[in-house]
Amino acid sequence: MNYKMTAYVLGKMLGVEALVLCIPAAVSLIYGETSDMAAFGITSAVLCVFFLLFGRKKPENGRIYGKDGLVIVAAAWILWSVFGALPFYLSREIPSYVDALFETVSGFTTTGSTILTDIEALSYGMNFWRCLTHWIGGMGVLVFVMVVTSLDDKSSMHLMRAEVPGPEADKLVPKARETAKLLYAMYLALTVAEIIFLLAGGMNLYDSIIHSFSTAGTGGFANHNSSVAYYDSAYIDGVITVFMILFGINFNFYFLLLMRKPKKAMKNKEVRCYLAIIAITISIITFNIRGLYPSIMEAFQQAAFQVGSIITTTGFATTDFNTWPQVSRTILVMLMFVGACAGSTGGGIKVSRFVILLKTVNKELHLFLHPKGVRKISMDGKVVEHEVVRSINVFMTAYVLVFAFSILLVGFDNHDLITNFTAVAATLNNIGPGLELVGPSQNFGLFSDPAKCVLIFDMLAGRLELFPLLLLFVKDTWKRF
Repeated sequence: MNYKMTAYVLGKMLGVEALVLCIPAAVSLIYGETSDMAAFGITSAVLCVFFLLFGRKKPENGRIYGKDGLVIVAAAWILWSVFGALPFYLSREIPSYVDALFETVSGFTTTGSTILTDIEALSYGMNFWRCLTHWIGGMGVLVFVMVVTSLDDKSSMHLMRAEVPGPEADKLVPKARETAKLLYAMYLALTVAEIIFLLAGGMNLYDSIIHSFSTAGTGGFANHNSSVAYYDSAYIDGVITVFMILFGINFNFYFLLLMRKPKKAMKNKEVRCYLAIIAITISIITFNIRGLYPSIMEAFQQAAFQVGSIITTTGFATTDFNTWPQVSRTILVMLMFVGACAGSTGGGIKVSRFVILLKTVNKELHLFLHPKGVRKISMDGKVVEHEVVRSINVFMTAYVLVFAFSILLVGFDNHDLITNFTAVAATLNNIGPGLELVGPSQNFGLFSDPAKCVLIFDMLAGRLELFPLLLLFVKDTWKRF
């Protein structure tokens, strides 16, 4: 492992966070929140010290190996969260550091689970920082750092592969940094478009920005206790629903559209399956809950919003779906595991993995019937390599083990099984709300600090797709070259 280069990248990354904290500090200045400005300033100063110590001089051996990329990504997310929690704690807006860390990790991982009982009590600056973490975390902390720094190296692709969600992370253009810039350009364009549409619906500028940040990162933080339901607007619900679904699509799809290759874009099987799942589940839930609302159109509106919110792992709420019939609740829980597309800002296991797993099952069934037959698994006209199938099988095994062990550990708090099961599902899949005691009208403040630490691990593991975080516990990871 290249320790010097690892320390250099992490030091530079902390320097970037110091600059980013100036944005919510400026918001606090606008609203006259002096104590919050001090909290942001102190944290930024501490981060600058780490940058000066580790992030100024690039070592002679600037190579980032595959293992280093995984470690850097895991450490970067942990460090950004550890320091990102300090403003909440120093300002006493969140008096417990574990709670502040939970909220910050939930922000950066775009989970949207919260320990706050009164979100509206947060200051403007802190609420802005809370939602900004969604926007940065949506595309990835290291991808963001690569955009604003000079990390332009062939080895930088190891950072993107470790951080961009999905079974494969392909470059859109030859250089990793150029790919990062292109991703953020599309990301920013969609975010600005949503801000404009929300402003057109009567939402003020501050609310439009933070809700767009949360939608873009598919995170779900809002500045009102009743989330998006506060606005009671079919137009706002519709805009956020559409943009949640758009941000859940693989960004390669948008790249192909930009390259004027719409036919190739529409052949993307994962995107077609993703949209089909959304259409089918909305139809079923609308029919199932039609008696709970005055009209079929309102039932459709609520079904579309919640399906979009859950499958993209955003976590916004316009109604308490915990009171819906069992069929609808069961579908929403299933969508928690499916998640959005690979290469999007959404969490979950990913549609592409499920498509490949189903194709693998189909292949095995045919081999039972025709033992000597040869059958290949393909996606979008390309053969899926055995290594990809193997990695998906290993991922699913690790996922089940982490999920089961987390439920066991959280169970020591002695809450009911549905609460524990959906709390782990919501955090490991980066969803936000669960059911029962962690439903959309509740929060995660009921858990003890040890249980919150388990859920913090789950949020990080889910966002980084397990292996970068798990690798930190492997002894061979820390061997020098």
